[in-house]
Amino acid sequence: MIQRIQSVFLFLLVLAMVSMFFIDIWSKTDTTSGQTVVLSAFSLDTHFLNDQGETTNTGATPSQGSIAIGLLAIIAAVIALYEIFQFKNRLTQMKLGLFNTLVLVALFGTTFYQANYIANDLVASDVAGTYEPGFYMPVLALLLNALANRFIKRDEDLVRSVDRLR
Repeated sequence: MIQRIQSVFLFLLVLAMVSMFFIDIWSKTDTTSGQTVVLSAFSLDTHFLNDQGETTNTGATPSQGSIAIGLLAIIAAVIALYEIFQFKNRLTQMKLGLFNTLVLVALFGTTFYQANYIANDLVASDVAGTYEPGFYMPVLALLLNALANRFIKRDEDLVRSVDRLR
């Protein structure tokens, strides 16, 4: 189970999804007013910076929820974790991998939409927002999921070819 390379890829996918909870996804700062917007997995926070670059709560707007990103990341991690323990049934693993691909595409689309359309409109600035490392985690997870699916299919093809020889 654990010694199979697809299990390693799936475990790395779980780690990538869990890391989205702890790192920022997108941020943008208006240099004139000091207003900063930070998108994370569960919230879209707006705060102001003083002259020293420290966060102040003066004039801060309440944070908005971006719970869809967090929920999709949890779903993708749970599916991948469940898929690891389905090693005896490779067809089920392939179906779960396909479903997880759809969830990861939805996660990436939701993240992109939240960053470029919702969060970007909160700060009126000529400067573009910056994509933080959390933005690239769904892309990494898609790559890891594709690699895991490829090796699962390779194992299934190997078992079928051995069955033909009998």
